[in-house]
Amino acid sequence: MNHVQVKDKHFKIFLTEEQIKQRVAEVAAQISRDLEGQKPLLLAVLNGSFMFAADLIRGIDTPCEISFVRMASYVGTKSTGHVKELIGLNEDIEGRTVVVVEDIIDSGLTMKELLGILAEKHPKEVRVASLLVKPGNLKVSLDVPYCCFEIPNDFIVGYGLDYDGEGRNLKHIYTIDE
Repeated sequence: MNHVQVKDKHFKIFLTEEQIKQRVAEVAAQISRDLEGQKPLLLAVLNGSFMFAADLIRGIDTPCEISFVRMASYVGTKSTGHVKELIGLNEDIEGRTVVVVEDIIDSGLTMKELLGILAEKHPKEVRVASLLVKPGNLKVSLDVPYCCFEIPNDFIVGYGLDYDGEGRNLKHIYTIDE
């Protein structure tokens, strides 16, 4: 499907399933090379990263573990702009290599706060893997060694990313078609 409708919005294909799978496999191979001989913990940020995390870990050849976390930054229906809590991190990461797996980095503010929270737990190192990064929208400097795609500041849906809770199941990534 070249075009889809999710709720009240129309979307067109931005990245195909094949493009996504190829690039995720390349990034997984890079992680395997970079972290060979280590046993990294992949820390997937829910909800959006679940598809990316599943495909990424299947492509990593070195022994690794995965865990899932959520970030709480909302009060009611409004974002506070600050991460209040990291929910679900039950593993001791002291002295470990951690790879944060994120679906999209937009302003970078949430990722910056997450990295600060993780640093307090004294990991050996923390690296970031993101399916998508919007470099034109970044408000902070971030090192994202495992970026699959840099994209413009468009609204997107599919491959785990949603529009008001819907569209995560789409195989391709779509951008709004106005």
